[in-house]
This record gives sequence, C-alpha cells and structure tokens, in this order.
Amino acid sequence: MTDHTPPNMRALRILEIVANADRPLTPTEINEHLGWPKQTLHRLCQRLISDGYLDKHKRRLMPRKRLLSIAFGLGMHATNHAARHQVLQQVAQSIGETVNFVRPDVKGMIYADRVETNWPFRILLPVGTHVPFHCTASGKTYLANLAATQRRKLIASLHLQSYTNATISTMVRLEDELSQIAKQGFALDLEEFHDEMIAIAVPIYDNKKQFFAALGTHGPKNRFNKQQAMERLPLLLAAAEKISAIVTQ
Repeated sequence: MTDHTPPNMRALRILEIVANADRPLTPTEINEHLGWPKQTLHRLCQRLISDGYLDKHKRRLMPRKRLLSIAFGLGMHATNHAARHQVLQQVAQSIGETVNFVRPDVKGMIYADRVETNWPFRILLPVGTHVPFHCTASGKTYLANLAATQRRKLIASLHLQSYTNATISTMVRLEDELSQIAKQGFALDLEEFHDEMIAIAVPIYDNKKQFFAALGTHGPKNRFNKQQAMERLPLLLAAAEKISAIVTQ
C-alpha cells in the first residue's frame, strides 16, 4: 500500500521508520513501508545522509549524532521527565546512594538523569557523561537485551579496554557474562569500571517490551558492597516498572 505522506513531511516519515526499526534498514526495506517511487526515496535518503541525520554502512541506514541528539533532547523535555525524576528521587532516598537513568548512545551509555547521594564521598558521573558498554552495569544490561546477532556485531566493534584489574576484556568472557545477565534480569559492576565502586542496574522496557533505558545505582565498596547491591534489587525492579509505565504513556 502506498503511503500518502505530504511531500514536506516525507523526510520525517523516513526518520520515523528508521527510529522504530530494531535494526539498520536498506532504502528498499524502508520503501516496503512507503511504496514511494524509488527515485524519490533514494533522493530523500541521500539528503538525510548529507545533512547528518543518517549514516550509510553496507547499504543500510542508521541514525547519526544529529538525529540522536534530537531524540535525546526530546526525551529530556518530555512531559514525563518530571514524573520519572520523582521516581528516581524516591529510589535514591530509600537506597541512600546515587541513582541513575541511563540510555544507550553512539559513544556508549549516556547518563540522561540522576539523583545524587548526600554522602560527601561520591563518584561524580554527571548528566551527559558517557560510560562504556562492556564494563558498566547499565552498559551490560543494554548489551544483554540486544538480539543475539546485534549483540555479537556490537561486541565485535568495541574496544574492550581494561579500566581496572576486574574489567572483562575478552569477547568470550563478555558473551558469557551477558548470557547470564539476560537470564537473571540484572547486571552488576564489581569494580570493573572504577576501583572500589560497585554498581547494579536493571532494564526499563518500552511498550513493545524492548530495552529503553537502564535504572542503576552505585557507590563506593566500603559502604555499598555486592550483598548490599543485591538487597536493593527488588526496589530497583519495582521502580523500573513504574518508570516503564511513565515513559511509554
């Protein structure tokens, strides 16, 4: 069926299809949703590439920084931001440590929202900070929720830098870890990103049951060890469900 989008909205329609896909699409696959003349579709795709909204790799189109920045900005200014932040505040008050709302980005996981602990000694990772996928609780939560093929491709592209002696720095060990995380529904960072820092994160899903963000908390090991992190798991899971209901309204 042919899509009857007005000409001045066609570029936006392409971006909408790219955004809702679970993998990079070719122009031909995009046009399966649209039924436009091939020349029109390819001209618009090329314009979106040249303007910095899309990138093309092996014939497939994927979002570039300019489009991701728009998505991030809209998410920050959405009306549900205040409600989500209130949930973070409640969790932080109950846990007594910093609580983070973390989303995947091209550079790694990005801290989109957080509530800081009142402790004078804290690990400073302000909103807008990027952290690695492979050695953080939020990053591993995201990787574990990818489809197997997507996960393998992303892991193969990563520089598995060792930040501490505990960092998982081989693909085999990381894949084993992610398989376990997928089964158990949460991820731990046991001094893998920072020495003396323990973190735990759980996934937040959208209304399609796809990964949307991670909800996590972290603290220095002298007051927030593995056992204490695990004791906070039920609270994090309950809060993740609340946030899921908010962000998918």
